[in-house]
Amino acid sequence: MQHKLIYILLTLASVITYGQVNLTLDADKSEYGGKDIVNLTIVLELNGSDLVQQTGFQLPDLSKFNIIGSGSVTNTVIDPATNTLITQKVSRIALEPKKKGKIKIGSVLVTVNNRIYKTEPFDVNIRDIVDRRSLAANTSNDVYLNMEIDDREVYQDQPTVAVLRVYSRNMDNLRKVKNIHLPQQDNINVHPINFDKSEIDPSGYGNMPSQVLAMFMVFPNEAGYVEVPGVSASVSTYSNKTKIVSNKVKINVRKLPEGAPEYFKNAVGNFNVNVYNASKEKPEAKKPLNIVVKVSGEGNLPDMELPKIAASPDYEIFPPKITSKVSPGTAGMKGEILANYVIIPKKSGAISIKTEQFAFFNPENKEYVDLGQKTLDLNAFSHDQILEARSTVEKVNEYTNNLLETVNTPVLKTTSFKVKEKSKFHWNILLTNIAILISLFVAYLLFKNWQKKRTLVRETAPSKPLGSVAETEKEIRELLKTDINDYFGYLENLKDNDEYEKFFATLEELDQEVRSQYFQGSAAEFKTFLEKHKGASVAEEYNKLQQRVQMEKYNPVKSADALEELLKTIVNLYSQISK
Repeated sequence: MQHKLIYILLTLASVITYGQVNLTLDADKSEYGGKDIVNLTIVLELNGSDLVQQTGFQLPDLSKFNIIGSGSVTNTVIDPATNTLITQKVSRIALEPKKKGKIKIGSVLVTVNNRIYKTEPFDVNIRDIVDRRSLAANTSNDVYLNMEIDDREVYQDQPTVAVLRVYSRNMDNLRKVKNIHLPQQDNINVHPINFDKSEIDPSGYGNMPSQVLAMFMVFPNEAGYVEVPGVSASVSTYSNKTKIVSNKVKINVRKLPEGAPEYFKNAVGNFNVNVYNASKEKPEAKKPLNIVVKVSGEGNLPDMELPKIAASPDYEIFPPKITSKVSPGTAGMKGEILANYVIIPKKSGAISIKTEQFAFFNPENKEYVDLGQKTLDLNAFSHDQILEARSTVEKVNEYTNNLLETVNTPVLKTTSFKVKEKSKFHWNILLTNIAILISLFVAYLLFKNWQKKRTLVRETAPSKPLGSVAETEKEIRELLKTDINDYFGYLENLKDNDEYEKFFATLEELDQEVRSQYFQGSAAEFKTFLEKHKGASVAEEYNKLQQRVQMEKYNPVKSADALEELLKTIVNLYSQISK
């Protein structure tokens, strides 16, 4: 009898011990659509302080899904009624199905106190499927676009690289895809990497030839599940022009960790801040200075909020001019952003120019980096101190430079002989300036003598009949008229040689030449002139062309196809205007 009692007690103890560990695996629903995310929840509950989890969760085979996100949280409480320690660990996994139909999700295993616990397997039903490499079809032309993003789990404001491919059973159709428009959305920032077409892969997805059309970076600026919209393009044939759109891609954007400095804004990457004086002259009170705040590094550089110069009663600040020199890198956009400030010191003496405090999040180390404030110490001189510091030779050079700036001839560009400030005295420069002044004086005397002789000849010559104002203006315009075909050929050569800076500089020179033919100074005046004499449609085309030129000029990645279309528009419009 005593042995039976001991056996019953041991059996009850084992049953109680077994009930102290609860492990469950559930899905949020049993049936899903092709665009839905399958959310799995794993819950492990330990009732008792003597229970120790010896292994992590051993997941089942999830090869039929893409894991796009995961997270876990552990809660520990004490039950006041039984004074028992309860530990609960909850893990969530977000899955993207690869195939449709009924998919079995196996058991999750965990070891607690040398005992293995597992969950019961169950099935989920996927009604339809949008495959990761699914293609947005256009059956009329048999051309498909597909956007691929491998890294679908990133931090907020951290980039992920997207690749755009085109597929077609007819290899000739791949060359007809043009006018690629990258996605635009409020919760993402998109920056192109390149639009260089790759070699054609004859054995692509589904045995269809494929080609990479573009690569670009996506910077999500909010946490959670973010859907990147499709990329659009056009398929141009001789008969029609068809628009095609790629698939959409969901990415899991993790929220930045806690513990950010209070002045952290949205800088994610690895950066450095520097402030310096770009003015060549000595700092002078109540005279403007060019102060530059340079932020360099790699990350969300074009989209981040730059540290500003802090306000101070010692100086006056004007809004900065922002210039950027960025290019695609391995972990974001790399390069430098320059904020050019105009600052006017309000007093003479020591002045300290400080930036705002700046911090950024480094996703590689998963930590915040505090750079604090950057300081530039200057000593502003008064106007009298600046004058007293100048030597006699510097005063002579300043006088000579003022004269050379005032007196200038089309034959000899005297401003090129201006004397730069030097720390040493150069006799050669002084003698050269004196020789130039003497030469100018002799040239002036010769010019006056020639003018007198010309006046006498003009008085003896018979006067020609004067024409009308319109005839006179036409003659002047014919004299000023330039052969714009030379510009067109030169622009074509610059485009083919990828000399983009010279291309846009020559284009600006062409625009000035055409405007000067009609005696119009600015682009706005020229547009008004075109509305009166060429029609409203020509004026509107000219305005659109100017906007398009500015967009292409400051586009960090130049496209050969875009410049080709731009040049055609330039030739057609300016040929029409210059008739």
